[in-house]
Amino acid sequence: MPGLTIAAPFPDDVCTHPLLILDYALLQANDEHEIHRLWQAATTLGFWYLKNHGTEREVDGMFAMGAETLDLPLAEKMKFEQGDNGDSFGYKARGTIVTDANGTKDCVEFLNIAQDDVLSWPLPTHRTYPRTVGARMTETIIPFVRKSTDINQTLLAIFEKRLGLPTGELARLHSLRETCGGEARCVKTPANQTSTGIGAHTDFGTLTLVHNRLGGLQVMPPGTDKWFYVKPLAGHAICNVGDALAIFSGGIVRSNVHRVMPPPGTQSQFERYSIAFFTRPNDSVVLRALSDKSQLIASSVSKSTGVEYDTGTTSAEWISRRIRKLRLRNREVRIQDAGGENL
Repeated sequence: MPGLTIAAPFPDDVCTHPLLILDYALLQANDEHEIHRLWQAATTLGFWYLKNHGTEREVDGMFAMGAETLDLPLAEKMKFEQGDNGDSFGYKARGTIVTDANGTKDCVEFLNIAQDDVLSWPLPTHRTYPRTVGARMTETIIPFVRKSTDINQTLLAIFEKRLGLPTGELARLHSLRETCGGEARCVKTPANQTSTGIGAHTDFGTLTLVHNRLGGLQVMPPGTDKWFYVKPLAGHAICNVGDALAIFSGGIVRSNVHRVMPPPGTQSQFERYSIAFFTRPNDSVVLRALSDKSQLIASSVSKSTGVEYDTGTTSAEWISRRIRKLRLRNREVRIQDAGGENL
């Protein structure tokens, strides 16, 4: 399938933003130089490439699973639709979320598979999924989720030490023994699109791993109002910090704005698929800076002005509220309740 491979070269005439390329094998080995580079990436743009992550086979399988699932008839996929109540897991049809303040509809569809449902397979924790998911669960999805979780737990252990937190503190907030909003996602952008796929946003959770083969991801570097493409590199994951980790750290690490656009240049002629894994805190964790656990974080919070690092909200509530705000039907209801006209 063309969209699952590098069907056309990434163009040379579009603006791109360089990312540091980090070696996961070196990070696992506690290489101080590589850890310093990870810290540099996390505290500036909040994005980096990761090589030698060891999930290439599972990623290939996830692309195949996503293509099979998102090629199912719409009526079959809609049996697993997320709905408008803030649920993240399941199928999201095209045109159901907004991409800007004007209410412009998105042009992508995607499937979210809960980390909890994968780890409790074959018993569902949250919900069931299309038959194509179950067919690849044991061979592909379970090992993809387990390996992705291990990668992010390794990165969290590094951040934990650099932030001056007690050993195991971030792992405790992401325990596999409790439910969470973590999920694997496959996104499909149809060919020859011109509109935004996923609008400007920061990620809800802690850490994100993304696997792309065609371009489309864009970042807006801090202090600018310009968008730059992130060029996909074969065999490399694109990693970024989410809001939860930025809050836990008191703003020391950065959750940066990004969006998903159609592929640039001749790549736009092909369907675009991407695979992502989102690590998110346990549902009951209240999102606040860990100031009582780290003097470094406490100092950062004390120097911040105009930023609130105690949301008073659990991770589950935080994610649900943000998803509800994106859903087009909820926006229509808010406008109607305010006396406005339907979109």
